[in-house]
Amino acid sequence: RVVAEAAERERHHTCAHTHTHAHTHRERGSMAGAIKYTVVVPAYKESGNLEPLITQVFDALRAAGGMDTATELIVVDDNSRDGSEEIVEELAGRGLPCRILVRTDERGLSSAVMRGFDEAQGDALLCMDADLQHPPAKVAELLQALRDGAEFVIGTRYGEGTSISEDWPVHRRVISATARMMARPLTPLSDPMTGFFGIQKAKYKGAKNVNSIGFKICMELYVKAGIRNHREVPFLFGVRNEGESKLTGAVIVHYLLHLKDLYMFRYPVAFPAVVAVGGVFSPHPLWCFLSVPFFVVPPLPGTAWENAPPGQPRSFFIWRA
Repeated sequence: RVVAEAAERERHHTCAHTHTHAHTHRERGSMAGAIKYTVVVPAYKESGNLEPLITQVFDALRAAGGMDTATELIVVDDNSRDGSEEIVEELAGRGLPCRILVRTDERGLSSAVMRGFDEAQGDALLCMDADLQHPPAKVAELLQALRDGAEFVIGTRYGEGTSISEDWPVHRRVISATARMMARPLTPLSDPMTGFFGIQKAKYKGAKNVNSIGFKICMELYVKAGIRNHREVPFLFGVRNEGESKLTGAVIVHYLLHLKDLYMFRYPVAFPAVVAVGGVFSPHPLWCFLSVPFFVVPPLPGTAWENAPPGQPRSFFIWRA
């Protein structure tokens, strides 16, 4: 009798556990089906910013007609070991639909963004920095643009209705302006350097030969995904409150190499001839490299094409800031 009662209790325990396990899977499946938007936040040593960022993002989405219930947020952390994992898990325990992916075998901003997009449940994908320089209040507007049919959307620091904090260093402004000028023939985006952008999952999945090395994944995806229409949302670019900037000399060099690859992708026929002509006109390899992207751009009215000094590639002067 004792053995029979024990067996009966074990059967009931097993059935209850199976039911609970199945119920949990049904809840997860239901949640996955409800997710329309995914916000990806690449991070390294950003523990001081994560809680205010995540809470502000979901507060803003809630205020925008309840978009918070259809959104997940994924932090992709490059093994910071600064408490970031515990912070995100604590916020998830409070009911916010966020999670963290800690990478121990890979580093880099672009690859982190792509890892988050690959893990996304939503059909509208958004990337933003963890340092609060991208305003959480604008997240809903970017996601809405994707929901309304835009293939690609960016938060832009330039153009009408935008401004940059007066505290942003002058050298960063110069670097940004130069980088935008060099990328102008590749994309109509007013701010191709931005890290605040979104893309439809279908377009992301269709992108070809995406380079996951470097920092400028926005421009990479715009070019490689064959975007035909995009929207731009102006925003005030703030200053970092916590952590340190990731801009280094190595990042700038990677950007130049990145530009070269994108020009080769966009202009596969013209670029080899450009390199040959550039080598003839310029004896200095770095000068030749920097001038190469501008050969593929035809002369435009109001440029200094006619005034190029002898012995230098005239097409270097096509674009002026």
